[in-house]
Amino acid sequence: MSYTKIFDIIESKLEGETHLDELASKKQDPFKILISTILSARTRDENTRQATITLFSKFKTPNQIANAHIDELEQLIYKAGFYRVKAQRIKEVAKIIDQDYNGVVPDNYKDLISLKGVGSKTANCVLVYAFKKPAIPVDIHVHRISNRLGWVKTLRPEQTEEALKIIIPKDQWIRINRIFVRFGQTTCLPNRPKCESCPISSRCPKDFSMELSLKKKKKKKS
Repeated sequence: MSYTKIFDIIESKLEGETHLDELASKKQDPFKILISTILSARTRDENTRQATITLFSKFKTPNQIANAHIDELEQLIYKAGFYRVKAQRIKEVAKIIDQDYNGVVPDNYKDLISLKGVGSKTANCVLVYAFKKPAIPVDIHVHRISNRLGWVKTLRPEQTEEALKIIIPKDQWIRINRIFVRFGQTTCLPNRPKCESCPISSRCPKDFSMELSLKKKKKKKS
């Protein structure tokens, strides 16, 4: 079965949208998508959504966030967690975009990755969700599911990104994050994946299925 077909099967069973998918579907400003991606680090989707809404209800442009008082930024993004670090980060990124890019978020990987505090996942998210350019943002869900399915055998997200670029057709790159994030949030969970309702359980390696079965049996005995 092709990768494209597997994506089609998963997508047909998914409901709802991720926060970034919502922003993309509403054709939001790339700057808002960039800042929201930074806020999403180690944070639940709903908390990222709330923090983004609160922040952009007060400040909307790179210039405004760059010149905002750090204490106020911290209060506005509190829901996103790690708010002190993130407030400093979005303020620094906003300042660079305002001063070096005339307030316009760059649409290429090289410039995005050069922004202070912007890593590969964030840069690729901006390319995919803001500019609809082919890229593979690898977060914990993409990394976990790709390894579970046996598509890659990697230890770090950066390795997963490079490995997926080799095996996944480029015209499918833009789909991976959106589909696997939602799939990872609802079905292919980190500790107790819902294999019984998984639409691609037959494509999952047997050793993983057996390992999961043994874990469930041990829990029942205890």
